[in-house]
Amino acid sequence: MKKIVLERLTFRNFKGLREFVLAANGGSLDIYGDNATCKTTLFDGFTWKLFGKDSANNANFEIKELDLAGRVRKHRLEHEVEGVLIVDGRRRIFRRVFSEKWTKKRGALRETFEGHETAYFVDDVPVGKREYDAEVAALIPEELFKLLTNPGYFNDEKHFDWKARRKLLLEVCGGVTDAEVIHSKPELAPLETALRERDIDKHKASLAEKMKRINQEIKDIPVRVSEAQRGMPDVAELSEELLQEDIEALRGRIAEKNSALARIKDGGEVAAKELRLREIEAEVLAIKNRLQTAALDAVAQQRGITAQLHQDIDRLRRTIDDSDNRIRYNFQTIEELEKSMARLREEFTQIKAMEYFHAHDAVDNCPACGQLLPEDRRKEAHDKALAAFNRSKAEQLEAIQRNGQAKKAEAIQLAAENDRHRMLIEAAKADLLPLETQVTAADAELERLRAGIQDPAIDPDYVRLQKEAERVRAEIADLRASSQQATAGVEQAILELQREISTLEADKAKFNQVRKQQGRITELEQQESKLSAEYEQLQHELFLTEEFVRTKVNLLQTRIDSKFRFARFRLFEDQINGGLKDCCETLYNGVPYDKGLNNAARINIGIDIINTLSQHYGVSAPIFVDNAEAVTQLAETDAQVIRLIVPPAFDNLPQEAQESLIAMHGGIQEAKKHWTKQNKQLRVEAAGTGEDDLLVVDNEVIA
Repeated sequence: MKKIVLERLTFRNFKGLREFVLAANGGSLDIYGDNATCKTTLFDGFTWKLFGKDSANNANFEIKELDLAGRVRKHRLEHEVEGVLIVDGRRRIFRRVFSEKWTKKRGALRETFEGHETAYFVDDVPVGKREYDAEVAALIPEELFKLLTNPGYFNDEKHFDWKARRKLLLEVCGGVTDAEVIHSKPELAPLETALRERDIDKHKASLAEKMKRINQEIKDIPVRVSEAQRGMPDVAELSEELLQEDIEALRGRIAEKNSALARIKDGGEVAAKELRLREIEAEVLAIKNRLQTAALDAVAQQRGITAQLHQDIDRLRRTIDDSDNRIRYNFQTIEELEKSMARLREEFTQIKAMEYFHAHDAVDNCPACGQLLPEDRRKEAHDKALAAFNRSKAEQLEAIQRNGQAKKAEAIQLAAENDRHRMLIEAAKADLLPLETQVTAADAELERLRAGIQDPAIDPDYVRLQKEAERVRAEIADLRASSQQATAGVEQAILELQREISTLEADKAKFNQVRKQQGRITELEQQESKLSAEYEQLQHELFLTEEFVRTKVNLLQTRIDSKFRFARFRLFEDQINGGLKDCCETLYNGVPYDKGLNNAARINIGIDIINTLSQHYGVSAPIFVDNAEAVTQLAETDAQVIRLIVPPAFDNLPQEAQESLIAMHGGIQEAKKHWTKQNKQLRVEAAGTGEDDLLVVDNEVIA
């Protein structure tokens, strides 16, 4: 894997940083500073140095230092960022310098501003823009660089929309073929023939169009039946038998024509061709099954093994994460319980030290008249008040003791629970290591088996039968066309005969019309039944296409989820009509990235995605995490991480830190002033140390 780390960034007159050196020395850094102290400017300079854009992917942004009115504070300055990178152990230096261009025209007293120009340097050698861009592109492509350095870039709809995310996921994780989907679910087998000629979306569109046409025909049948009923003539006063004798001869000729018409419509030759076409399709399917069934069975079996291993690994990882979270939560609860017990001990000491105070006016005088009570009555009142005081004091002390004992028991129980969770973590980690080795081998075996699936298109018999099927289909089409022409000719002859006997059959035709309309009604009713059956068949085929898409989604989802530790992706969205719509939405524990997910989860999801992309492309680059104060525990990564952190306010610091600063600066007000002043400058620390490794000195930051 190509390893890219940042050794040093030098800024001169860049967005308010007049002179600043960020020395990372190849390690991860924590950079502290209040808002508007140029933390994001560091990331902007890093991306501008390479690509001429800020960290938000904007090429047109203000580089010069401005005053409060928005005017350039000082002209004729060079605005420069120089970055020293270590690429697989080799030191590379990239520098970009942006400056104003001033020209003194002939005869003029002063120079005039003519615009801006940019100079480029690679390893301290001046180069042109094209060569500079080529050097950067050879280091890492711009789009990949943004994906690997910014945890939020992958899910930024403005710069990387859902279609790009979906395409990238399929590139990284691989797709699923139609053959694998059909083979994984036997009931999808009827789709195999249709999908050889077109994809699933076109097939669904074709089915929908057929169903629309058939549905319209079914709706039209009642109208046609009503028309047939209205078209029946009134024959109540006519006799068909008397008219039959006169037109019998001509009707014989018409009967002959009708017989010829029936023979044409039977289409015997077409039926033979269609039978041969079905035989060819069966032979083609047999060849395909012979070539692919065994390999597809092996792929399906291995996929099940791989999926089970991934599920076991996810279960163990969830166990570890859940136990870690529970231990941290219990530890915080124990600390709160201990603080509460300390407060109870103080309260117990204070109450125990309380002594009874004898108020003469309240006890020795009569409450009604105010006169001094007799001696025996005063003593009785005094004893009663003392007893009441002692009883109240004892009750308070007992209540404090019960509360303290309950909190102590709870703290002991939580500590024991933490011990159990630590044992669970150790056991889960011990089980996880062999499973990760097994899943790597299982994935490799699955890829090997998939590579062994043969393409039937290279089989000579398969190719020959496909060509024969095309020829037979063309012959069927020709026969049907010629049959239509012959049918039209015979029907025309029948009409001519009917016109010849129109005088004799004027009344007789009414009977024929009655029978014809009755037959038409029967035919329409049969047609309605046939269309309904055909519509139901098409509905079943449409259901199979939806089931095909859902099955493909599940197979694809399993493959993609196995590549990420935390991130999950929704690639299809259920529609109201039961269909699916393509999408690509990042999820964490079921919560969409841009619909309620907190900043900490967004950052860790982004790092999880970066880890997978780095592994896939074989490149590791520095990761800049802005607003890193939102994350208490950053996701693990092998890349160099530069966290940009807004420090907490003084009142939000831990008690120990506040006391230390107060002691150091001689009072709380001085400590607060020092803390506020310190956070108005950038403070750089080696990641995870909690101590200043590099403290910025004499660095003036213009907000």
